[in-house]
Amino acid sequence: MIYLRQLWAIAWKDLLIELRSRERVGSMAGFTALVGVLFNFAIDWTAVRPDEIASALIWVTVIFGGTLGLGRTFELEAQDEAFQGVLLTPAPRDALFLGKVLSNYVIVLVVTLLVLGLFGLFFALDWGDHPIVLVGTLALGGLGFVAVGTLFSAVSSGTAIGQTLLPVLLFPLLVPVVIYGTSATGRLLVGRPLDEVEGNLRILGAFALVALAVGATLFRYVVED
Repeated sequence: MIYLRQLWAIAWKDLLIELRSRERVGSMAGFTALVGVLFNFAIDWTAVRPDEIASALIWVTVIFGGTLGLGRTFELEAQDEAFQGVLLTPAPRDALFLGKVLSNYVIVLVVTLLVLGLFGLFFALDWGDHPIVLVGTLALGGLGFVAVGTLFSAVSSGTAIGQTLLPVLLFPLLVPVVIYGTSATGRLLVGRPLDEVEGNLRILGAFALVALAVGATLFRYVVED
């Protein structure tokens, strides 16, 4: 119970800071809206059907927009060395990592819902027969993405090039999320049965669990190095 309270305290602190500043959500939402508008005017809808490419566009937008926010996970605390004070608290390092993951995950989920809303509006998408499973697929893939992104955000925050390094470290590891997430989302958008996406969802779930476990284990070595 104490562990969960420590985890929640860390997550709530970050969410409260974001609620007051709205820096990350604002930049991510602005990026999402801009991408949606650009895709809407750049694609010839007489030559391609929206549901044929919508899944790829949704995942690309979520990952790029999410990376924009994840890169600033430790930025505010690093400016006045407040993160060193956080490290002095009795909270275990894995609880600190999972708290950061939780707060980032909430923010990415908000942006994901915004992406779905904007793309549904611009492209007049039919969300298929299982819209809840569709949202769950994005949420499951997003969890793995956030877990890996939070760990590498800590790595990149300790370097001179900061946010520039984060995509270089992060994107190669997200190949499974992009491949299986896009495949499952595309099939759900065209109304394919759930049996065809079960395997993809298992892989996304396994990736998320491994990312959380590895991140919680390695985080102490990243922040104490």
